[in-house]
Amino acid sequence: MKCLIVYSTLTGNTKKVAEAVSGAIEGSEIVSVDQNPEPSGYDLILSGFWVDKGQADAKTKNYLTRLKGRTVGFFYTLGAYPDSSHADDVARVTEELLKAEGNVVLGSFRCQGKVDPELLEKMKKMLPPDHPHAQMTEERRARLEEAAKHPNEEDLTKARAFAEAMYRKALAGAV
Repeated sequence: MKCLIVYSTLTGNTKKVAEAVSGAIEGSEIVSVDQNPEPSGYDLILSGFWVDKGQADAKTKNYLTRLKGRTVGFFYTLGAYPDSSHADDVARVTEELLKAEGNVVLGSFRCQGKVDPELLEKMKKMLPPDHPHAQMTEERRARLEEAAKHPNEEDLTKARAFAEAMYRKALAGAV
């Protein structure tokens, strides 16, 4: 079975997870979304992205809309906690996008990751002072400090387990 792993990264978080995913599937091909890889000829496509405004970054979102009738899984990194409602929303929106194109979605994996400091500064300047992303509350500071510790080895172990599960499901023809 041929597996393509396509990823987009801003801070290196998603690339690190993509490399763990690739390492769990022998013979898989790992490619940056910047290379716009052709999806035909692959039995399983795993797409990794960083979260921007509650969804896949623009390059990945564009790539995902090219996938038609494929067997896919996806993984993503975000500054929010992976068990948050925000992370749940990202999974839901991405799954809806993929299913709208007739793809079979086998599953997803989410991983907290450091947030680009330049992005934080940009939000602070662009957004009104009362906007939640423009304020540095103690809760937000704690979340960002925790995010900076990820992905860690435990996260990468979980990413490898995710990849193995997606591969097994694809082999079994699971829907």
